[in-house]
Amino acid sequence: MTTIRPLRRSPLRSPLRGRALTSAAALLVAGLLASCTSDTPPDSPAAPGSASASADDSGSGKQSEFFEQAEYDRQLALAKEQPQGPAGKPWEQMLSPELIDTARYKKQKAGGVHLCFSNAGVFNPWRQVGLKNMTAEVELHKEISEFTVLDAQGKDDKQISDIQELTGKGCDALIVSPNTTATLTPAVEQACAKVPVIVFDRGVETDCAVTFINPVGGYGYGAVAADFLVEKVKPKGKILALRISPGVDVLETRWSAAKVAFDKSELDVVDVKFTDGDPAKTKSVVTDALTRHGSIDGVWMDSGATAVAAVEAFEDAGQDVPPITGEDQQDFLQAWKEKKLTAIAPTYPTFQWRTPVIAALRILQGQQVPKEWKLPQPSITEDTLDEYLKPGMPPLHYAMCGCADLPGFPKDWGGKG
Repeated sequence: MTTIRPLRRSPLRSPLRGRALTSAAALLVAGLLASCTSDTPPDSPAAPGSASASADDSGSGKQSEFFEQAEYDRQLALAKEQPQGPAGKPWEQMLSPELIDTARYKKQKAGGVHLCFSNAGVFNPWRQVGLKNMTAEVELHKEISEFTVLDAQGKDDKQISDIQELTGKGCDALIVSPNTTATLTPAVEQACAKVPVIVFDRGVETDCAVTFINPVGGYGYGAVAADFLVEKVKPKGKILALRISPGVDVLETRWSAAKVAFDKSELDVVDVKFTDGDPAKTKSVVTDALTRHGSIDGVWMDSGATAVAAVEAFEDAGQDVPPITGEDQQDFLQAWKEKKLTAIAPTYPTFQWRTPVIAALRILQGQQVPKEWKLPQPSITEDTLDEYLKPGMPPLHYAMCGCADLPGFPKDWGGKG
């Protein structure tokens, strides 16, 4: 447990509902994913769109069983919208908000705010960056006198216990990032009966939370990456799709959207392969594809954590790196700049970790908030690369953190300066 009592003050220094894998693969995926894990159907290892499915079907294989046309349409429409809110502060912006009244949650008792957070865990760099964002956002608000954080360490049973403990600690508001969806739903529902709850990043199967905060979503991510390759790769070009693992909702929706774009195009998806998010396996998959196909004209990825490994595989084979999609990790952005790659970095922005704190305070002030607080989901392009590539930041830092104005930046994020 992390409790700040009283809060240290520092000067300013600079959906889709998830289903989770129940196999050992889920533990590995949890260490790599920024977004929803799942409570998975038992047949997910052979999910449509997986390596086994594509072995029996030509091209991109069958569409994922996770695909929902209405949600796909909604996310692509949201991605095109102009967000409402203050310019330059995407963590405060909203897409198509339906505001709800929160007067009944207005804090009546005198004294500072006791804000509590039940976190799924800090088991990957994305979540580590995010928690630093949230803690620093808390530092900005003098009305927060106490901030209590419990870390579930990626365990459902611990998070259920954590939520029960926090609802008995006199929290004025409770932020929850669920470890999995269905399993955590009853605990969140019980908490809703006692305290205003803000859910973010990962969803639950109840709408009892005052607000649910997340970016556009997986369809938006996957479509941006695929559309980039459709634009940059010549017709009939050979596309290698690299995925982490089947049966995880956010990855399935990313791939589903990409498949729609590729199937409409003249590109040839020659392989859909899983890498388990392992850099060594990623290099092996790329090397094998080059051996079998002679060349690859574009690489699509459902998560960019191993993008640098894919780049290195082309270099090791003595081939030019084709257009490639990655993510906003510092190491990929650095390779992009230094090697003059043709690339794009869709994001699941870590700036979203600031929003629950802002939402909690608005709720306790009786201000309106969106029932579903949809945030923008920017991509890093050639035109904006220099804006996000920050000298002195560690390789696994996520650039779309919106953290440059937060207390302790860049030192507390592992940077220099």
